[in-house]
Amino acid sequence: MTKEDKELLLKDLCARLPYGVVVKDRNGVHALTSGNTEFTDLFNGKCNIAPYLFPLSSMTDEQKREYYELIHELNVKAIEGEISNADCSIAEVDWLNKYHIDYRGLIEKGLANDATGLNIY
Repeated sequence: MTKEDKELLLKDLCARLPYGVVVKDRNGVHALTSGNTEFTDLFNGKCNIAPYLFPLSSMTDEQKREYYELIHELNVKAIEGEISNADCSIAEVDWLNKYHIDYRGLIEKGLANDATGLNIY
């Protein structure tokens, strides 16, 4: 794993921790938490962790509708000056993290496992 890939994976995993991301590592498949030794070992380069994520293409119609409604609502609030554009971006990323959607292309890079069809979330 390159340094850039490791940094990308760490950034992604840290953002997903509040949402109970499921990973595969040397101990099998389990929910990753900040207290897991595997998480600490990943920071030290001692193990490989691959989260289970859903490709953008696997979003259900209901998820797409919810996501587009969120974006619309955030854009209206930004236009009206209630929130900043940065707040809009953060809310969108939080939504994608909550539903374990791979918006960084980790599956294609071999840094994450495709969760489509699996019953792990």
